[in-house]
Amino acid sequence: MSTKDFVEKDYYKVLGVPKDATEAEIKKAYRKLAREFHPDANKGDAKAEARFKEISEANDVLGDPKKRKEYDEARALFGNGGFRAGPGAGGTFNFDLGDLFAGGPQGGAGGAGGFGGGLGDVFGGLFGRGGTGARTQPRRGQDVESEVTLSFTEAVDGATVPLRMSSQQPCQACSGTGDKNGTPRVCPTCVGTGQVSRGSGGGFSLTDPCVDCKGRGLIAQDPCEVCHGSGRAKSSRTMQVRIPAGVSDGQRIRLRGKGAPGERGGPNGDLYVVVHVDDHPVFGRKGDNLTVTVPVSFAEAALGGEIRVPTLGGPPVTLKIPAGTPNGRTMRARGKGATRKDGTRGDLLVTVEVAVPKELDDTAREALEAYRQATAGEDPRAELFQAAKGA
Repeated sequence: MSTKDFVEKDYYKVLGVPKDATEAEIKKAYRKLAREFHPDANKGDAKAEARFKEISEANDVLGDPKKRKEYDEARALFGNGGFRAGPGAGGTFNFDLGDLFAGGPQGGAGGAGGFGGGLGDVFGGLFGRGGTGARTQPRRGQDVESEVTLSFTEAVDGATVPLRMSSQQPCQACSGTGDKNGTPRVCPTCVGTGQVSRGSGGGFSLTDPCVDCKGRGLIAQDPCEVCHGSGRAKSSRTMQVRIPAGVSDGQRIRLRGKGAPGERGGPNGDLYVVVHVDDHPVFGRKGDNLTVTVPVSFAEAALGGEIRVPTLGGPPVTLKIPAGTPNGRTMRARGKGATRKDGTRGDLLVTVEVAVPKELDDTAREALEAYRQATAGEDPRAELFQAAKGA
């Protein structure tokens, strides 16, 4: 990412959130946009792919509290769009932002030395690169994002799933040099730095990736026929990924070092896996607890008794229902819920639902008529009307 990109891009606008958005709001906005523009959901749509990359880039910065703080400070310093020469500067104040990023000149009033170590620390922390000569150093591989859909049971118990990923990796045909013979030459435009400075008006200059070597600092004398001189080639691979027990729908898991390989000995990027969880026909989930609704007869609710309750992947449990249990009451079967990070399990929350029979035989109807006659003097709605009148 160039200096110009950094000072001009508004990541809050990219995600559609205000500058004082909470971490939860940023995460929610990212997940919504990532699903909408993910390449898997927009096959062959170049604009959607570019938009997805932009969204991921914004989330990588705003989703990390430390990076977000550095970004906000840098944006405030640059005035949300770069330094502007003020009146009285004479219009000839030559100032190279590359100096500021690399630590700057150490002499002169108002020089980059006034910022201590310069802004290289800020931007280096954000994008893994320093100042003007950073392109010649080992470069970290790109982060890769993928999605996986799990069944309800797999999410609760954990699962190992195959994940197919596509990323840019060093071309095997030319060993990542871009040259068919493995002997690229130093780019004459940027002299091997991978960057060039250009004027932006008012005596300022900005540093951008060199367009001739595309930021690599090297140019192939005899371009590789596979990667066409870029040194990078698209590669697909399938890896087995362990999804921990207890993940929830929409959770984003980070696997360090499982992303695209780095360049010139740099470390690999990270793999981010967004988890989607299918619904279960019987069980639901509430944090670490599972939920289930169990029908009971009127007699069981009124007189009390014991009922058998199914569990997820295990034998049924028996719960005792107290006499006079109302409809909608929730009871707890301890240790029958989802797996927590520490290996313990949450609880199974059992909600009682009184089942009303659709049809009655003569014996059952006579018994209910007798019960109605026996309780004719009781009004179950008396307290309701009394409370309504009092209000």
